[in-house]
Formats: sequence, structure tokens, C-alpha cells
Amino acid sequence: MNLQQAIEHANAFVFPEFLTDDLARNNEREKNEEAISVLTQAWFEAPLGAEPFPFDLVRNLADRNRELCDLIGTEQLRRVRGTSLAQRLSDDDILRGAAALQHRDITEIRRTAGPGLRDMGVAYVEATVSGMVAGVDIETTERYPDRGYIINVGLQFVTLSPKGRANKGYAAYCGLPQMYEQAGVPLAEIHHITWSDLAGKLPFRKNEELQKALLASLETFPYMAHNAAFEDSWFMLHLTGYAEGRKAGRIVPIDTRDICRRIDPEVRTLPHDAKPAALETWARRRKTLKANEKERHLGLDDVDLMIRTVEAEFSERNMFA
Repeated sequence: MNLQQAIEHANAFVFPEFLTDDLARNNEREKNEEAISVLTQAWFEAPLGAEPFPFDLVRNLADRNRELCDLIGTEQLRRVRGTSLAQRLSDDDILRGAAALQHRDITEIRRTAGPGLRDMGVAYVEATVSGMVAGVDIETTERYPDRGYIINVGLQFVTLSPKGRANKGYAAYCGLPQMYEQAGVPLAEIHHITWSDLAGKLPFRKNEELQKALLASLETFPYMAHNAAFEDSWFMLHLTGYAEGRKAGRIVPIDTRDICRRIDPEVRTLPHDAKPAALETWARRRKTLKANEKERHLGLDDVDLMIRTVEAEFSERNMFA
């Protein structure tokens, strides 16, 4: 699919409920997801201010695809690999995140990090960190953001310091289509969110107040997330204005998993199957989570755990001023 075909597909009037058999639905889903990928790449590659279409075209197509995926069913889709979830932040994003933490010019950090960021671990610790950041975590019904819904958001602000000065934070539940009252909330075995938590709540895409507040927060402070590529990918297709803010440089994600992997020496000595860079494992090493405790997999709880663990790691490496 080329760019013009993707634009035409996104602008086409297709009603998911009119597709009545699995073959037709999956064919349409494949076209939707290919178009989303083509459009997103073209939009970000275009010069700032000269994009060939507004990013709303992509978000609206993702909304349409989500409705179609509801008809297909989550069990069938779990066996199908998607394309809308980035595996990691780009090297430039990693550098920008470090620059935001250290209040340094990105060229200094790039010089230390070297080609392929091979010495990024050195760059993280060669200057002190300070300032206010936002911690963010979301719970979703799917792995891929063009197929599922955001159902829980945790947001917390902290002034980075050895003792931590985080506020109490903000948590919100977001609703789902009515069909999930009977079908059950997908991935409940992970996040333990049930229909009773979501009943009567506005869906994330329709909650304008929540969207505006979250976007304003992310444009005001750099934000931390553990595996930030996940939040970044989901906000791209769910949070109105996020893609625009990211491209313009107003939104800076910081991946605490990348920080963990590069500055905690224990990551390199532990076996891969121990998942040493997972938040739960990292938190146990830094004693911000007791040996018999588990990560909650709930927005605000995980944000608080992440921030306390990051600060414990920064203290361990003498990274505070």
C-alpha cells in the first residue's frame, strides 16, 4: 500500500458492523493496520508544518479499527501479530530523555554515548539529574494500540531527589463498549480490572477533560515510564495532540527500563529468564518492593513503584547533585 492508497483507505466510509464474516473483517483489519503504519511513517517523516494530512486521520482510522476488532474478538486477535507497538524508543529519544534529566545539550550526551549508544551507560551517570518529571503508567485491553483500549491511567509528579517528593498522584478508570460487560475485560488476569471498575466511566478517547489534562502534563514535564515505548505507542493513537507534541519536541519520554539496563551492573550478571530489567525484579533489587510482594499492574501503583525505584538507583549511582 502506498501513501495515496493509505490516505484513500483512511478517508473511505466503511462501517465495521456491515462486515458480517470473519474473512471480510480480517481483510479490512489488515488494510486498516497497514494504512495506519504507512500514514504514521509518512506523517513523521514530513517536515514539521508540511505534513500531507492531519494526524487526526490516523487516530480516526485507529478508532474505526478498534470497533472492527471488537467484532472479531480478542481471543482470535491474540494469535495475530500487530504493527502499531514500537519495541523501543529511538536512539534520539533516549538521548533527549537523558538531556532532559541532566539539563544538558543533547550533543554532549551524544558525544559520550557514541555510535549505537554503546556508552550510553556512561552518559547517564556522568552528570547529575534533577528537576520535576511526570511518572506515567497505563493499563490496556490489548498489546497493540490500534486494537484495544486504555482502561486505567496513573500519573504522578515528582521532584527528583534522594528522598523523593512525589505528590499523591492521579488515577482514572476509563470505560469500554457495553459488549465487555458480558465478554469480560480483556487481560484481566494481568491488571485485575473488572467491569465494576469501569461501569459508567467515559472511554479514554471520549474523555476530553482527561485527555486535555494528560496532554498538558506531558507537554509541561518530561515523563518517565517503564518501557516508555509502550505508553508512547498507545498515546500516539489514543491521546489527541500527543503525536503533534512529540514531533514538535514538546513531549519527551524517558524510558526507565533503558536506564535500568544501562546503569545497573546486576542486569548483566543475572540470567535472561530472570527478567532483570522488569520493574518488579528491579524494584526487589533496590528494596522498593519486598521479596514477597508483586507489582500491582495498576497505573498509579506502578508509577509510584517506578519512581521510588528510579530514585533508589540514582542514589546508588550517586547521580543526584
